Amino acid sequence: MSAMRIRIEHVALWVVDLEACCAFHARHFGATVGPRYENPAKGYASRFLLFGEGARIELMTGTGLVPRLGVQPARAQGLAHFALAVGSDAGVDALVARLLADGVPVIDGPRRTGDGYYEAVVLDPEGNRIEITA
Repeated sequence: MSAMRIRIEHVALWVVDLEACCAFHARHFGATVGPRYENPAKGYASRFLLFGEGARIELMTGTGLVPRLGVQPARAQGLAHFALAVGSDAGVDALVARLLADGVPVIDGPRRTGDGYYEAVVLDPEGNRIEITA
């Protein structure tokens, strides 16, 4: 029997404002926003974000969603962040400059980490951490 090839198909995030979060990722990271899926019986809607090389994030919303109060602490159970690679240190710097100019919160960096990554951490409109790496 040959080895099974496993890859991450997508990561999903619950969001309160689906359209605002989709617009944020399209504007700042070039994500292609997929069609809206709705299941009225379950009070659920979602859209997939497609990034350059096939990576996908599913943004989901629905009735009964409990909004997070404030920014999630850096060390809290659950999703810590997701990372988007831009290809170079200069690319990180340029994107962070554009995000700052647009008022996006940059909470760390750009900086070189102890393990050699060049990165910055920003927040999306709902406080989710996005790591931008070279």
